[in-house]
Amino acid sequence: MASGNGDLTLVLWDIDHTLIETRGLGGEFYQRAFEKVTGRRMEQKADVTGQTEPAILAATLELHGLDDSSAYQEAYAESLADEYLKHSDELLARGRALPGAREILAALAERDDVVQTVLSGNLRAVSAIKLRTFDLDRYLDITIGAYGDDDRHRPRLVAVAQGRAAERHGAEFGRGNTVVVGDSTHDVATAVEGGASIVAVASGSSDEEALTQAGATIVLPDLADTERVLAAVIGGPRA
Repeated sequence: MASGNGDLTLVLWDIDHTLIETRGLGGEFYQRAFEKVTGRRMEQKADVTGQTEPAILAATLELHGLDDSSAYQEAYAESLADEYLKHSDELLARGRALPGAREILAALAERDDVVQTVLSGNLRAVSAIKLRTFDLDRYLDITIGAYGDDDRHRPRLVAVAQGRAAERHGAEFGRGNTVVVGDSTHDVATAVEGGASIVAVASGSSDEEALTQAGATIVLPDLADTERVLAAVIGGPRA
């Protein structure tokens, strides 16, 4: 991990379907937390792809005729984190770190010219539990990451992470030295709108063609080829 403030690259990792998969368990935790907080059966859930947790909850509340409120948001955040914490063993058994995730994180962590953290729509507490469960947190400085509870509009999270990294490392981060790595067209939009480059990985629901059409100039099939991913993140286009 970077220790100086020279020519640094800030790498912002998406979590779900980029680094890990919960294989359906996340949806189960969400439903239990929603029902515990609202006292209502969850009949349907808002689209989750590329959205922040507070935005997903707000939309899901609306689908059930309930008003979005700080009371619901705060109680839900606590309940969801509790679900992940109590069932982290089940998450480890059923979910997985995606092929190559650990290897590329470790390779980047060895470099003095890289600062890596996460940019996720997940809540901060949930992000930490997910990464810790799969032993990926050791490679990342999650204290300077940007999370769903920082801002509901995901593109604005880029500036949040850049600001935290700048304060920590005494360097300025902009589009030319910030790279988002994510699996969805929403991740591409986050980078483009938020002020970062994008390395897209077709390990989620968006295929390579969709990611390219969304504006990604670098699209990889997965993270399995560590050297290829490393070259893309460090040496790829910075437009």
